[in-house]
Amino acid sequence: MKISDAQAVITGGASGLGLAVARHLVAAGGRVVLLDVQEGPGKAAAAALGARGAFLRCDVTSESEVNQAMDAANAQLGGLNLLVNCAGIVGAGRVLGKSGPMAGEFFTRVIHINLIGTFLCDKAAAALMQRNAPGPDGERGLLIHTSSIAAYEGQIGQAAYSASKAAVAGMALPIARELARFGIRCVAIAPGIFHTPMMDGMPQDVQESLAAQVPFPARLGRPEEFAQLVASVVEIPMLNGTTLRLDGAIRMQPK
Repeated sequence: MKISDAQAVITGGASGLGLAVARHLVAAGGRVVLLDVQEGPGKAAAAALGARGAFLRCDVTSESEVNQAMDAANAQLGGLNLLVNCAGIVGAGRVLGKSGPMAGEFFTRVIHINLIGTFLCDKAAAALMQRNAPGPDGERGLLIHTSSIAAYEGQIGQAAYSASKAAVAGMALPIARELARFGIRCVAIAPGIFHTPMMDGMPQDVQESLAAQVPFPARLGRPEEFAQLVASVVEIPMLNGTTLRLDGAIRMQPK
């Protein structure tokens, strides 16, 4: 698939990694629909993208909202061949915290947004992609998951987050195997410490300390680098059913 032919839905597209992907795709000639619960920022982001960008409010934890948004995006784009799942929350919290054990509802919320939200979007998009005319190699579409290095080296306080991101990576292969008969790929990307709006909320000294932990390059990842990797996955059909780390060789310590 060529980037210029991308007809993409990007969840969590109002900011951060999702917005960086949208900008990259649009600059290369693709078209995007941003899905997000942040209506104001989402509309502003779509407006800045110009005629090739659009926004739809969608809560990825709602199956009915996801199905409706995916159908609407498919209609606006004139087809759908790329889904980039970037919607998610950090959900930091200790299993045994100062105020007592973690509430089950907290753990469930993180899993619902990060994991189930990805699954709901995957199946809704794949149901539309399967009807696409096959391109080179018989390809009809691509699903991209955003995992995290926390899936492998989760730190103290990341039990819920790590579980969700490990599952997002873990389901890439079975989905890729199942959807192979339709010519639909599935790939996960596991970014390290990236400079996103969530990072901006941290003190500067904390940001610098995190950046110094990255072996090389010794800095925070740039959202544009995540977008570049997405573009490479789009254009290299042999990338399928795997998880790609994008982390500057960092291996997270316990805390």
